Amino acid sequence: MTKKLKKRIEIMTSNFLRPTLLALTVSISPAFFGLANAAEAMDPSMTMPSSSDSKPSGVQKSIPAKDSQMDHSKMDHGSMEPMDHSKMNMGQGQEKPMDHSKMNHGQMDQGQMEGMDHSKMSMDARATTTSRTPIPVLTDADREAAFPPVAGHGLSDKSLNTFFLLDQFEYQDADNGSALSWDATGWIGGDVDRLWLRSEGERTNGVTESAELTALWGHSISPWWDVVTGVRQDFKPGSPQTWGALGIQGMALYNFEAEATAFIGENGQTAARLEGDYDILLTNRLILQPTAEMNFYGKNDPQRGIGSGLANTEVGLRLRYELVREFAPYIGVTWSRSYGKTADLASDEGEDTNEARFVVGIRMWF
Repeated sequence: MTKKLKKRIEIMTSNFLRPTLLALTVSISPAFFGLANAAEAMDPSMTMPSSSDSKPSGVQKSIPAKDSQMDHSKMDHGSMEPMDHSKMNMGQGQEKPMDHSKMNHGQMDQGQMEGMDHSKMSMDARATTTSRTPIPVLTDADREAAFPPVAGHGLSDKSLNTFFLLDQFEYQDADNGSALSWDATGWIGGDVDRLWLRSEGERTNGVTESAELTALWGHSISPWWDVVTGVRQDFKPGSPQTWGALGIQGMALYNFEAEATAFIGENGQTAARLEGDYDILLTNRLILQPTAEMNFYGKNDPQRGIGSGLANTEVGLRLRYELVREFAPYIGVTWSRSYGKTADLASDEGEDTNEARFVVGIRMWF
């Protein structure tokens, strides 16, 4: 590299660094002036912590206080180009420096401040004043007025209620003609004790083939089951007959309605009947109801066409639509069959022992 080229590089470097150093000096000069004024205004008795206090002694060495001040006498300000301060707006956007000269830190005598004695402070926050209207002393009469004696909550309602359900009132298309069948249940009473009434029967071609009425007293033994006892009166078939009845009725698992009743009749005749039905909700109003019934007898009764053992069964399937909750038309099908001696007696009379029927009817309650 030639001397001429080196000289050009030095001139360019000098021209580039000189404005930069000038701007840097101008930017930091107010900070130095502020620090100098603050140092002159502070009480000489107050010492500033040195850098050695903020760091461990083993890491840094102590720096003399005289080295912390900048010596401006050794700076060659003559080599700096003159600055036009009229073009520099140093007052805008800057806060005025704080004048520490008006603060007299010397009046703060740390030694005269005594330690606070917390033992003389009362920590009791309760009010010491009394109410303008004193509260009277609570008496037994006040307690009785606030908590009057009340009767215990009863688990059952003792009011008198009624209910009637016409479960089946239907037309049946039988093999030997049209038939009208009914099955109704009702009760009157409270939650524990009730009087139950049941009635069912059938008329074929205008002639009553069977009809019965049962009156039972029911007592609740659990939230879902009642024990019933009473009498049953048969009007047809044959001559009227009276039975004593004892049974149980209620709701089994999955809302399955069930009835089991035993009967003791005249001349030592015994019988038993099992009934059940179940509601399958296809929708909130469209309901499919399967039903089943079985009848047993203790001995033969040819006058009424009854044989001993399992006499007959009947199963049905009815689909109803509840126009309102209290009224619903339905259609369905039933299938009945006779067994044993009962089937033989029915064959002798020319009756069917196995028959399916189409039914249409209404169901209502109130």
